[in-house]
Amino acid sequence: MLDFTDKVVLITGGTRGIGLEIAKTFLENNAQVIIFGSKEETVKKALEVLNEKENSVVGFYPNLNNFEEVKNTIDNILTIYGHIDVLINNAGISANKKIEDTTSLDFEKIMNLNVNAIFNMTKAVVPSMKEKHAGVILNTSSMVSIYGQPAGVGYPASKFAVNGLTKSLARELAPSNIRVNAVAPGIIETDMVASLPKETIEPLIKTIPLGRIGTPRDIANAFLFLASDLASYITGEILQVDGAARS
Repeated sequence: MLDFTDKVVLITGGTRGIGLEIAKTFLENNAQVIIFGSKEETVKKALEVLNEKENSVVGFYPNLNNFEEVKNTIDNILTIYGHIDVLINNAGISANKKIEDTTSLDFEKIMNLNVNAIFNMTKAVVPSMKEKHAGVILNTSSMVSIYGQPAGVGYPASKFAVNGLTKSLARELAPSNIRVNAVAPGIIETDMVASLPKETIEPLIKTIPLGRIGTPRDIANAFLFLASDLASYITGEILQVDGAARS
C-alpha cells in the first residue's frame, strides 16, 4: 500500500472502466479523489459506487473542450482543497472506422476529447502546481500510439499526440518539480472486451506473451506507481502496460 494521505487526485473519465478503477485504487491508498465525467447522471452513479469513505470522493462534469468551464471548475476545487497534487487525464474515446468512412467531424471529435481536453486540463492545473513547486500529471495513451491499428486512424493519431504532449511537457515543467508521464494500456478487460465472443478473444490472447488480457487494476496500479514517490525520478516516459503484446 502507498500512502496518499493529504494528496488530492483529479481523474478525468473517472466514471467507468479504467478511470473508475483508477479512482478506487487511489481511494484505497488514502487519497482525496475528484472525478470528472461527461454527464451529471454518470458522475452520480460513479459516486454511489466509490463513496465508501465519507468525504473521500467528489465529482464534477465540466465540458473538457471548454477551457473557461474547465478553469472555473478547477478554481472551485482549489478554493475547497487548496491544491491538486495529481492530475490524471484519462477521458477519451476510440474509433474503428476505415478512413473512407470517417468524416472530418468524426476525426475532430476524437482529437477534441483525446488531445484538446488534455491541453485544457493541464493548462488549468499547472499554475497551482507551479505555485506549490510540486505535482504529477499522468496521461492515458495506448499501445496503438506506438504500433498503430488496422482502422480508426484518429485514435492512434490522437494517442501519438498524447505521447508528444507528455514528453514535451515533462521537459517544460521539470524545473517546477512537476513530473509528466503516460500509461499506454494494451488489450484490457473492459466491458467492451468482455462482451466479445470466445472466438474473437482467443486470437487476441495469443498475441500477448504473458498469456492473458490485462485488467483495469493492472492499469490503475501503473498510474498509482507513477504518481507515487517511488517514481520521483521518472518523467517524460510512456509506460507500456500490455503484457508485451503487439497489435
